[in-house]
Amino acid sequence: MFPLRLVPHGTRVGFVQYRKIFAVFSLVLMVLSIVLFFARGLNYGIDFQGGILIEVKTPGPANLSQMRATLGDLGLGEVALQEFGAEDDVLIRVERQPGGEEAQKNAVEVVKQALGDLSGEGLSYRRVEFVGPKVSGELVVNGAIALVSAVVAMLVYIWLRFEWQFSVGAVLALIHDVILTIGMFAISGLEFNLASIAAILTILGYSINDTVVVYDRVRENLRKYKVMELQELIDLSINGTLSRTAITSLTTLLALFALYVFGGQVIAGFVLAMIWGVVVGTYSSIFVASPLLLYVRPHRGESAAPPADSPVSLNK
Repeated sequence: MFPLRLVPHGTRVGFVQYRKIFAVFSLVLMVLSIVLFFARGLNYGIDFQGGILIEVKTPGPANLSQMRATLGDLGLGEVALQEFGAEDDVLIRVERQPGGEEAQKNAVEVVKQALGDLSGEGLSYRRVEFVGPKVSGELVVNGAIALVSAVVAMLVYIWLRFEWQFSVGAVLALIHDVILTIGMFAISGLEFNLASIAAILTILGYSINDTVVVYDRVRENLRKYKVMELQELIDLSINGTLSRTAITSLTTLLALFALYVFGGQVIAGFVLAMIWGVVVGTYSSIFVASPLLLYVRPHRGESAAPPADSPVSLNK
């Protein structure tokens, strides 16, 4: 067995000196994400929008245009169709019908009758779901509360474990990750549902874990190298944890790619959001959370004078 090293030992990359470039890059992405969110909106799933969701498997490749024309003439309001995996898998969304549960069931029967006349035998229905407006509204509120609660809890955790200066950088990085993930959903058109909320919460956990690893090394070096310039010290800390960050990100991405390939379309949206989140979380821990320490300037703590073997400048 030969040792696998993704990052060369003793790297001295000056990450912080490029902080302004990456700050502008991140700000541009965040502004674009916000603009896309308000301009295009999210492709809300039935969890948040309410209505009827029908997953159909046709005998052969589905003719979406013909199915769309047929269902559009039924008088059921807005009807959206999309391929769901294979060419013979179709996801149909029908807006909620006026009336109670019986009206929704009647709409499903009308859709089934129309599709049966169009496709003939061999048509099968994998799932039929109903979500009312009250339930969907509660899910939207609860999802927002979950995200805000997670960010606040992590703020308190970082504050107690480190100092308030560290918590500022960590929370700003988390907000950065959430905004970019929302932008990804807006531009990609992926269905935004409860699984998406779970993905964002998981992304927050991954990102804060990656950030804490770097912050631990920064705190250790702050006490070790009392006279080292803060920019050099932050670079030293990032380089010291770079190998761990690369290995963690790579192994996580390998697992997620396997899930995407073999997990099927049911979890495809969740996995794609996670893949994006791992990339964004790794980026933010290095290029967002860490450079922010340069502006809040955490306390160096009490320690003896720096050792004689203090490393040379990373920027030379």
